[in-house]
Amino acid sequence: MTDNNLAIYATFVVYLIVMLGIGFYAYRRTSNSSDYFLGGRSLGPWPAALSAGASDMSGWLLLGLPGYAYASGFEAFWLAGGLLAGTWANWLFAAKRLRTYSIVANDSLTLPEYFANRFRDNSRLLQVISAFFILLFFLFYTSSGLVAGGKLFESVFGMDYSIAVIVGTVCVVSYTLFGGFLAVSWTDLIQGLLMAAALLIVPVMVMQMDGGWNAMFESLRELNPQLLTLFNDKDGNALSWISIVSLVAWGLGYFGQPHILARFKASRSNEEIPTARRIAVIWSGLSMAGAIGVGLAGLVYVNGHMSGDVSDGEKIFMVLVNAAFHPVIAGILLAAILAAIMSTADSQLLVSSSALAEDFYKKLFRPNAGPTEIVNVGRAAVLVLSVVALMLAFNPDSSVLNLVSYAWAGFGAAFGPALLLSLYWPRMTRNGALAGIVVGALTVVIWKQLSGGLFDLYEIVPGILFATLAVVLVSLFDAEPGEEIRAQHNNMLEKL
Repeated sequence: MTDNNLAIYATFVVYLIVMLGIGFYAYRRTSNSSDYFLGGRSLGPWPAALSAGASDMSGWLLLGLPGYAYASGFEAFWLAGGLLAGTWANWLFAAKRLRTYSIVANDSLTLPEYFANRFRDNSRLLQVISAFFILLFFLFYTSSGLVAGGKLFESVFGMDYSIAVIVGTVCVVSYTLFGGFLAVSWTDLIQGLLMAAALLIVPVMVMQMDGGWNAMFESLRELNPQLLTLFNDKDGNALSWISIVSLVAWGLGYFGQPHILARFKASRSNEEIPTARRIAVIWSGLSMAGAIGVGLAGLVYVNGHMSGDVSDGEKIFMVLVNAAFHPVIAGILLAAILAAIMSTADSQLLVSSSALAEDFYKKLFRPNAGPTEIVNVGRAAVLVLSVVALMLAFNPDSSVLNLVSYAWAGFGAAFGPALLLSLYWPRMTRNGALAGIVVGALTVVIWKQLSGGLFDLYEIVPGILFATLAVVLVSLFDAEPGEEIRAQHNNMLEKL
């Protein structure tokens, strides 16, 4: 092992020890299911905002978005702009009402439990179907994160891929297993700050090596002026309305992501949510601007300093870090990739385990289970789900990972319309919610299999459209909600 690799390795080890220490501290503060799954609803604006952002962006922020900017130039701003608008709208329109309604609706801890209590669904069919879709999509999300972690360890340390995946899985599971939501949220706070710092520092330092930002834009203009346009692709062809709408529409997915919505429910008070919203929007804006900067700076660096192109554009962040920084600093910056991966995988495991413990085990098998039993079942669920995700991750080319590309759309279409309408429309019914969830999810899955013309539109757009129509039409044809449901909705409005 070279001295450079040793320095990077030591940095990674210190980082992981700190994360595990946070997990152990949170474990000592976790005594019941509310603590384990929602942190006792005690998150202040900083951990709520950065935990939501870090768990949302994952390794995509340091690998996917820089890679997209590296390949497409300014076209990436459409995607980033849509996500930024979605972040703002989600905090503005959903956060306060969901936090309040989840408390009014019998202190609902999970999203499926909220739907069941919101519509007084004694059959629990709505809760079970919602939990099913959460488990289905999150298994693929989590396994993809473990694959990304394995590739990072494989690339940095030359580990065998299988061993690298196991190491990453053990790290994520350890603090999620013991600390639960508090461990996840507090580590996300640190990881979110590390991710943003890395994305802002790397392009600035690389550009200083090549004459600054003006020199970078001149180099890009000489390389390919189409990279600096918003309405043309890199080949000079005009972007179609389908392409632009598909990129911006990514922002619509925020309203249905269970791991992000959990941060709203866990917030300490309604009064702090506007502060959290501002923090979240600023963090997202700076981080995505930095990610695009990494991609653009990488184009200039590769063209001026390397004999060939980078085979995988998503590795451009790692290329620049190794080129521009001392091994110790490089280790810290590369740990930001691990932070991004861990911050999402832990949230996905926790939401999935809560679905198994609260929405399946407690409702279907042990309705009288005590808080300690539910927490233990939740921890066991983390282990079981981790093993399944690990088995999927052992094969990085596994066909099941193809679902990851539309899992975001699946969550957004299945839960987004149902959630927003449940917060604002008192006429909505249980059958309307059930129809919206099923229609949204199935539309995304079916639309993804089709191609050509209108079917090239990102599947979240028709998914949300058809899900909204299903909720509205079924609710209008259904019997009006009972007095108890209307009274519950009015109680929520009074407590806002």
